[in-house]
Amino acid sequence: MEILGGPLFAVAGAGESHGPAVTTIVFGCPPGLKLTRAQIQTYLDRRRPGSNRHGTPRNEKDKVILLSGLYQDDHDALTAGPDLQITVAGAHFQTSAYEAGYTTGEPISAIVLSATPKSGHYAQFVGSEGAVRPGHTDLVKYHKSKGFVDVRGGGRSSYRSTISDVIGGSIARLYLQELFGTVFLSSISQVGPLQTSTTLSDHFNGWIQQHGRQTIPQEEIARVQAQLAASEIHSLDPDFAHAAGELIKQTRLEGDSLGAAVEVVAVNVPALAGDPLYHSLKVRLMGVLGGLHAAQSCEIGDGVQVISRRGSQNNDPIRQTGYQANSHGGLLGGITTGMPLVCRVGFKPTSTINKPQQSVRKNLEEIDFELEKGRHDPCVGVRAGVTLESRMAIELLNAVLIHQAGQVDPQNFHLFGP
Repeated sequence: MEILGGPLFAVAGAGESHGPAVTTIVFGCPPGLKLTRAQIQTYLDRRRPGSNRHGTPRNEKDKVILLSGLYQDDHDALTAGPDLQITVAGAHFQTSAYEAGYTTGEPISAIVLSATPKSGHYAQFVGSEGAVRPGHTDLVKYHKSKGFVDVRGGGRSSYRSTISDVIGGSIARLYLQELFGTVFLSSISQVGPLQTSTTLSDHFNGWIQQHGRQTIPQEEIARVQAQLAASEIHSLDPDFAHAAGELIKQTRLEGDSLGAAVEVVAVNVPALAGDPLYHSLKVRLMGVLGGLHAAQSCEIGDGVQVISRRGSQNNDPIRQTGYQANSHGGLLGGITTGMPLVCRVGFKPTSTINKPQQSVRKNLEEIDFELEKGRHDPCVGVRAGVTLESRMAIELLNAVLIHQAGQVDPQNFHLFGP
């Protein structure tokens, strides 16, 4: 069973790249969060294909439809969402989806319909004589499924499946922002050999040191968000973003692809969330972020840079006001310190490229592989940021709820008073 997060806040998804829809169920959102379809749509718009000119030319609108888990007494406002119509065996059914309401504590379900699948592009991968793309899941998935595999767009292995991550993550981040002011951001920090000179972690750590407090005001966060959104690719460094955009463009023309690194940061993080050892938040974050499609590495805080340091250089000083530096990336012993959560995820170059390569058919006959058709990202890191933010938000909310479960208050267990 595929569950993201859990056990208290979790997301389940279903749906293939070229299937009719991606279905999502979000479990464990506490009651009382005001939630609108437009809020979730904002994050899906960042994820969707076609949202960035340096990504895949496939253009999906990815409009979310909410079906359960919300309520408000104004039924007209509650059900002002998209109209749903279906005809089955001559019988016509019509209803309206939810637009806005308050979470009830029950599962929240959503669907996103697929609009522009071009399944004919994948004919060369069908059956035992189908070609295998080097670096892709074609060969292992075919044999794992005993040949019963959906080859269209990668099937369930497609990046399209991360729609569920973003829906669940949008709910988690809205809840955390309402309670703690927590905000999740990401910035592309490397594309191929090009590296940024400005990082989110350096920016916010510098702000904390300058002002002597860990809480970042919303005005400063909004300024950084605007700077990220205005960049050619989602990066805090506009000069790097322009150069990276040109490199991606040239690499696409050459029929090749590029790797990338994405920094994901949460600010105004509640302290004391997470556990040590086997269920530590560090374990959870390195798993869900490093386990995203095409990810090959995940670093916490200063990551591999700490290898060459001495303890006297790496240990972050502490005063009564809090930590004075953040090489630990907001986690010690798998537990949050209140400093920004900082992760850096490395992505391999996109596997599906137009250059000739040595490969095999699924029956292991050797071939010289050439891609016949397809629409693909030349650099998967360009669209990965919002999904990384979403996965971090899901794991942090789950850790917060687990911590709260250990703070039992008898006053919360009365129905008619003491």
